[in-house]
Amino acid sequence: MSPIISPSEFQNLPSENLVILDARAGKDAHQKYLDRHIKNARFIDLDKDLAEVGENPAFGGRHPLPTVEKFGKAVSRLGISEGSHIVIYDDKNGANAAARAWWMLKSFGFENVQVLDGGFENAEKNNFEFSSSEESFEKAAIIKKVNWLLAASSLEDVENELTNNSATVIDVRDSYRYKGEFEPIDLVAGHIPGAINIPFSENLDENGSFLKPEILKEKYLKLLENKPEKLIIHCGSGVTACHTILALAYAGFEIPNLYVGSWSEWSRREGKEIVKGI
Repeated sequence: MSPIISPSEFQNLPSENLVILDARAGKDAHQKYLDRHIKNARFIDLDKDLAEVGENPAFGGRHPLPTVEKFGKAVSRLGISEGSHIVIYDDKNGANAAARAWWMLKSFGFENVQVLDGGFENAEKNNFEFSSSEESFEKAAIIKKVNWLLAASSLEDVENELTNNSATVIDVRDSYRYKGEFEPIDLVAGHIPGAINIPFSENLDENGSFLKPEILKEKYLKLLENKPEKLIIHCGSGVTACHTILALAYAGFEIPNLYVGSWSEWSRREGKEIVKGI
């Protein structure tokens, strides 16, 4: 199953076993959901469901992963079962939290998980049916898992791989953040020494939809030529990085490692080198 679903494909899906998740994020995200969302969508919260926000981002970053057990409870509360076909959207073309939800659901073991191409805006353009207020649905039985199934790298992993030149570390933040020209979210500007910059926005066309798989594949093969094959993807806090992981999967690459702590962890960890410029 393709990790990306077009609006037309979405509108032709059978309703049986379909679970739609609204993954918009930000302080007003839940209110936006209550005001207007794709009909039958269920709200999934970045900070409560898709992360276990700790006291010190120097250890885990701003959006550390929850335990697999805790996520299993969120999955149950959202009415997701083994046979569910899950479609996720946000209002940032997948970069807000939809791609993070996709990564976590895949890592939990779900196969039928897709992100709506173009997200909420594309749904509006394509005259989707919308609703307001909470949706009613039944909880599902709790699915028990022991570990996340997809590869995630720690700060120490990233440091060792870069030291040994055994992996390519990709920073998907905007170039001005990578270069350290301005940092709007974290405390320190700059980037991890040795990381290369491929902004996640380059995965999209001028309309905010994902580039075609063959175009993405050609693009990344060229960008990663003569570089170590193992890929570790990071961003500010391990959320937007999943957008590029999603794009790579869409292009037919193996799902690479996610550095969950990302820049929010590295930049706060005492003694870690920080680079500015290219």
